[in-house]
Amino acid sequence: MKKRTAALRAAQEKARLGGGEARLAKQREQGKLTARERLDALLDPESFAEVGLFRRNRTVTFGMDTAVMPADGVITGTGSVLGRPVHVASQDFSVMGGSAGETHNDKVVSMMKAALENGTPFVFFNDSGGARVQEGIDSLSGYGRVFYANVLLSGVVPQISIIAGPCAGGAVYSPALTDFIIQTRKAHMFITGPNVIKQVTGEDVTQDQLGGADTHMAVSGVNSFVADDDEQAILLAKKLLSFLPQNNTEDAPLVEGEYSLDYDEEIGEIVPVDGKAGYDVREVIGRMVDYADFLEVQAGYATNIVVGFARINGRSIGIVANQPNSLAGVLDINASDKGSKFIRFCNAFNIPILTLVDVPGYLPGVAQEYGGIIRHGAKMLYAYSAATVPKITVVLRKAYGGSYLAMAAKDLGADRVFAWPTAEIAVMGAEGAAAVVFRKEIAAAEDPEARRAELVAEYRDTFATPFMAASRGLVDEIIDPGDTRRAVAMALEVFANKRELRPSKKHGLGPV
Repeated sequence: MKKRTAALRAAQEKARLGGGEARLAKQREQGKLTARERLDALLDPESFAEVGLFRRNRTVTFGMDTAVMPADGVITGTGSVLGRPVHVASQDFSVMGGSAGETHNDKVVSMMKAALENGTPFVFFNDSGGARVQEGIDSLSGYGRVFYANVLLSGVVPQISIIAGPCAGGAVYSPALTDFIIQTRKAHMFITGPNVIKQVTGEDVTQDQLGGADTHMAVSGVNSFVADDDEQAILLAKKLLSFLPQNNTEDAPLVEGEYSLDYDEEIGEIVPVDGKAGYDVREVIGRMVDYADFLEVQAGYATNIVVGFARINGRSIGIVANQPNSLAGVLDINASDKGSKFIRFCNAFNIPILTLVDVPGYLPGVAQEYGGIIRHGAKMLYAYSAATVPKITVVLRKAYGGSYLAMAAKDLGADRVFAWPTAEIAVMGAEGAAAVVFRKEIAAAEDPEARRAELVAEYRDTFATPFMAASRGLVDEIIDPGDTRRAVAMALEVFANKRELRPSKKHGLGPV
């Protein structure tokens, strides 16, 4: 037994070296962690239990019969993050460039199915040269099974992809099917690389310009977070998981503690009364949430809307807020896509949604119309209407037209709508409305400009205040800004056990 145990340990040590010390050292020289080091950094100490260490491919063509591929280039297993179980997979670039073959993909799918069966999040480190061409169609078939499993897990357990190295070709679609993508600045994602693009289209582009982390954050909106390196990416993953439930049948962890609900004298000073003046809505969020701790998602994409996770009184919430400092906080194509995706995630995983409203409308323009602002803008309406989690809305200032409805209005199922005294809830701004309603009267006046100013003020006093909306029941309470945190916390407590029945159906057919 001792001899066999010694042989086992020797085999384990050899397999855990992956492609060997030289290749592992090369990875470290590039400023990246190895596949196993990534798992060690993510998981709680001594919690990792590997599954499939000795799995091997069965392909024998093109030299594969003699190829040495420990763990078939991907490390899979279970562990815990902050004391809660997770299933994990980590591609090993030191083994044939982390290329994914049949067995490699089968190992990943096995962990995904286990995550589904046990109700745990699935975290996948991507660092691969792509499909293992020596295995031909078997490699593609394996990718197909991964994609299928991604869809099975969707909305049942959280899925997080960490792009820590190359991710190209068909491999990019698995991360795209997950809930969140964390990409390091040393990693690249694209369907076709710069060389192929040069050959086909004649365009010159670098890897960073085409598929770098900053490109996918600011331009394409593919990733959710950008990290400087592996260590920061792992910290982001841990923090993200701390806000989330294990699966769609649970609530997110309630963090016990002493949380103040005292009156806040400063929060109201952040928002200017002048509706045309900008401000950073994240300052408002910081004063509302526990310890000013806000994890913003897609911070560099569609910056006219802010989404992310926080806690109020220890309870996880998702926040959606217009950002007046960017495009005056209008809703456009990208903001609608970003907001609606986040709302759907929160609804799938029982996370209450807090919406902060200061929106002048949808962005006008030919490019927006041609780009499909009608169908994209409708995604916000659809997402909020479909959401059955507690929905709390606070109107800070402007709330005009269809964009007012799209920001979780009472008519779209908001459970509680609060408004600050600065709130203006109307079909449009007072200036535009007066020009339409009182056009003839203004034209006939001896002093059209003076009369116009009078009528604008009259319209604003009549309609562009929270009192008219409150009289119609569209605002539940007009609150002092200093009481906002307390009001929201109490509403979240009241609706914590909310249950809302909907018509039975396979699934809705929302705008795409």
